[in-house]
Amino acid sequence: MKSFELIVPCYNEEQALPYFLDTVVPILERIDGCESSFIFVDDGSRDKTLEVIRSFAEKDARIKYISFSRNFGKEAAMLAGMRMSSADYVGIIDADLQHSPELIPEMFRAVTDEGYDIAAARRIDRRGEAKIKSAFSRSFYKLINKISDANIEEGAQDYRIMNRKVVNAIVSMPEYNRFSKGIFSWVGYKTKWFEHENRERVAGTTKWSFWKLFSYAVDGIIGFSTAPLKLSLIIGTCTSLLGFIYALYTIIKTLCFGPDVKGYPSIICAILIVGGLVLISLGITGEYIARMYMEVKNRPDYLINETNITPDIKGQ
Repeated sequence: MKSFELIVPCYNEEQALPYFLDTVVPILERIDGCESSFIFVDDGSRDKTLEVIRSFAEKDARIKYISFSRNFGKEAAMLAGMRMSSADYVGIIDADLQHSPELIPEMFRAVTDEGYDIAAARRIDRRGEAKIKSAFSRSFYKLINKISDANIEEGAQDYRIMNRKVVNAIVSMPEYNRFSKGIFSWVGYKTKWFEHENRERVAGTTKWSFWKLFSYAVDGIIGFSTAPLKLSLIIGTCTSLLGFIYALYTIIKTLCFGPDVKGYPSIICAILIVGGLVLISLGITGEYIARMYMEVKNRPDYLINETNITPDIKGQ
């Protein structure tokens, strides 16, 4: 009998959870030859998410949960679920039902019967999403695939099912600043992609603002590429070269036509431009140093406040 655990990160999903279970439980029950269970990860919710999960866990032994001491983010929630899982196959899905749960049986067959290590979902449309957000998202995928060694499918989501080999590989990566889309791609393994259309949340509101997504994209670029550092080097080199050329031009002009007392606006503009480029380069370097600082402190990715997962079934 195969075992399958579905990790569900939750942050203020009190309203969505009843709809989620009513939808997903019947789907899992239709999978033959498989013992299915859930690992809900309460990421420091401020509403009654944990109380709802507790009430369901009291009625159904298949429902396990982890509750953080505060909000550590979705990356930490997914990592905690994978670390605490013990099943042969592990899935990740959001609680808001924007991920198409009807794909689960077909995705499960891909990793159990078709020889794939990962069955992952990606969006094929962005209906209902702001145009500027969609444009930035597409640009991000094009950029990171050009400057990094992690080939991330456009529209790739955290929604996936993996075998134990893949889960162990992901959990073994000790980095603190995690970008799971890149990690899922970096570990490799044979992946089958499932396309699905975008859908509205079943309840509640999104927790991802434009700036949070932008920060997440920066984490991905810095975590999987050193191109920004090379870019700052190139910009600095080009700026210095232009400075030397302009200095040579000024010397020749002065020798031929005498000194020119004009040019204060151009000097100020040059100072502002060069100063801005220097600050940008320092900022890029600072982002890398900040992440090194967080790594060497070796703080835990999360702190568990409460769980009903006992040590004897914890996955290693």
